[in-house]
Amino acid sequence: MSAIVNFGSINIDHVYQVAHFVQPGETLATLGYDKGMGGKGLNQSVALQRAGASVIHVGCIGRDDEWMADQLTKLALDTSAIEKVEQATGHALIQVNQDGENCILLHAGANHALTEQMVDSQLARTDVTWVLLQNETNLIETIIQKAHAAGKRIAFNPAPCHANLAKLPLHLIDTLIVNEVEASQLTGLSDLDDALAKLSQVVKNVVLTMGGDGVKYMGQAGTFFQSAQRVEVVDTTAAGDTFIGYYLAAIMQDLSVSDALAQASRAAAVTVSRKGASSAIPFAHELV
Repeated sequence: MSAIVNFGSINIDHVYQVAHFVQPGETLATLGYDKGMGGKGLNQSVALQRAGASVIHVGCIGRDDEWMADQLTKLALDTSAIEKVEQATGHALIQVNQDGENCILLHAGANHALTEQMVDSQLARTDVTWVLLQNETNLIETIIQKAHAAGKRIAFNPAPCHANLAKLPLHLIDTLIVNEVEASQLTGLSDLDDALAKLSQVVKNVVLTMGGDGVKYMGQAGTFFQSAQRVEVVDTTAAGDTFIGYYLAAIMQDLSVSDALAQASRAAAVTVSRKGASSAIPFAHELV
């Protein structure tokens, strides 16, 4: 079975339920608090695994962070490539308002402790056919270059995004997955269709997620649109990560792009109906 290696972030999420996002100078009492595992990278690995893919997560946590080590063990992920380092484990302070929207303050910490030795050892694996990246770790350009040279298919979710990421060798990417803001930041275009078309001139396959407005694909398989399932939104924290994991798992299982979009959209709809990040991601048997 072919595998995907995810060079991804691992965070402790501190999630606060609030009436509204805190304003400058304001002290705001929270309506609730949860502590859990998160990080775009870890969430996407969990989604890949729960969708049925063989995934190896490569990342770092703080050397003394026994809580996170215990939680990772409980996930039953392949953690053989997760190393303990001197930096503190990455963490996020997440506000979730009463509409289920979120805003996030992120500290990278150990997520920026990846080494080229860690990269090289995983890219040498013959069972690895895909590489997944986000923008919450270091060595992004290095991994893209080395993964391409090793003949791996690369999926990139440029989040958190900024305009300078457009300078990366995106032409080496197989699949670029962006939301509306990221598409505009990478292209400088406000019209989403124009942004999607411009990105597809550089990258073989581009997936544009639009929240409740659905998702668009443009690439080697043609052009597709998938509407979003209508559900009661509780928390959108890991919705995009769920979509990415399920979409890539479906592509690795040789499903068509249209079927992969539909399956990933169903999974994301389940996630937004629950509180939490990795804990909210559904298993494949939960999709109907």
